[in-house]
Amino acid sequence: MSNYILAIDQGTSSSRCFIVNRQGEVVSHAHNLFDMIYPQPGWVEQDPEQIWRSVIQCMTQALQQAACSLKDIQSIGITNQRETTVVWDKNNGKAVYAAINWQDRRTKPICHALNEHAELIQQKTGLVLDPYFSASKIKWVLDNVPKANEKALQGDLLFGTMDTFLIWRLTQGAVHATDVTNASRTMLYNLSTQNWDNELLNLFSIPESLLPTVKSSTDDFGVANIAGLGEAPIRAVVGDQQAALVGQNCLEVGQAKLTFGTGCFALVNTADEIVLSQNRMITTHGYRFGHHNAYALEGSIFIAGALVQWLRDNLKCIKNSAHSEMKAQSSSDESLVFVPALTGLGAPHWTPDARGTIFGIHRDTNQADIVKAALEGIVFQTMDLMRALVNDSQKNIQDIRVDGGMAKNNWFLQSFANAIGCRVTRAKNIER
Repeated sequence: MSNYILAIDQGTSSSRCFIVNRQGEVVSHAHNLFDMIYPQPGWVEQDPEQIWRSVIQCMTQALQQAACSLKDIQSIGITNQRETTVVWDKNNGKAVYAAINWQDRRTKPICHALNEHAELIQQKTGLVLDPYFSASKIKWVLDNVPKANEKALQGDLLFGTMDTFLIWRLTQGAVHATDVTNASRTMLYNLSTQNWDNELLNLFSIPESLLPTVKSSTDDFGVANIAGLGEAPIRAVVGDQQAALVGQNCLEVGQAKLTFGTGCFALVNTADEIVLSQNRMITTHGYRFGHHNAYALEGSIFIAGALVQWLRDNLKCIKNSAHSEMKAQSSSDESLVFVPALTGLGAPHWTPDARGTIFGIHRDTNQADIVKAALEGIVFQTMDLMRALVNDSQKNIQDIRVDGGMAKNNWFLQSFANAIGCRVTRAKNIER
């Protein structure tokens, strides 16, 4: 009998692999970074081949550490950055363009041109019309990559968020599929019918042949077959934030989680009710296990942990992420205000043109003050999310469960708890 589960976490800035035993204990873990590419202001891309290599390297390293192979794996599960878009040629498996990251804002003109359909899009998908989601990214690739539209109409191209791209590669092209949580982030998926929507496909001029089959979050996604590693079945796929919702055991209506990763993502379980937001939140699939279906309200901030990286890499204010806690504690400045809109503002504002701003700089302002103000800026944006989610869900949230890399920062987390005025519970395993 196979003894382990292998979990692939394909994130925004890195890929991770965990091997877990039958007692739920992590027996090995591997982590590989990859590059972010910024060709122009507002553009964010990644190399699909580099991501693919990072996943295989993680799998190999984790299996070696656990002294096992894929034959010892009962099931593979995948969680992933969600809206990031890849279009590839099904005949040779190569992407026709770079992966367009979820933070990318280049498709703002496409969304603006469709603004008269914004209400229709929200009614069908639960989403706000914004470059964040996949549909406008697919359209951009088809419109701007030479011969892409022609190949798409001929049925030679495939689209996928990162889960779909990995499944297709892991199964050597045998399976082109996604789950409901990832499908619900494309702006092409109808929450009510739980399938692709022809009216939306026509609106974005996207052939249905590009799209993967939509499955439950726990389903048969084929068999991974990797040279040198062996074979194992893929039996679970969940978008990263919904995976955190499940991992934090927020399985009852009204339970909420916050993930402070590259961005900040708040989800509230609404069970089987599709609650369309009145406060510019988004409605999404929480998960579907067999026939058990759950929806969620979500608020997204585009920049959270990415701001800490920016303080480290661009401003050189801190040596590493952990250093931000010490820096913030050392500052007594109360006058500085930092709006961390480095890639626009997400929910509840949805202002793609917004840019980061610092107010209140004076002669004595130093690096510690800037770090403190940056962390406080994330706190204040997160408060906006939670207030909107409470108003939409009509639930008095008493306990917020948190995870993600920034949850390690005690000063930040306590500042958030003080501001929000409720219990904040940190996960034992903050990486879900």
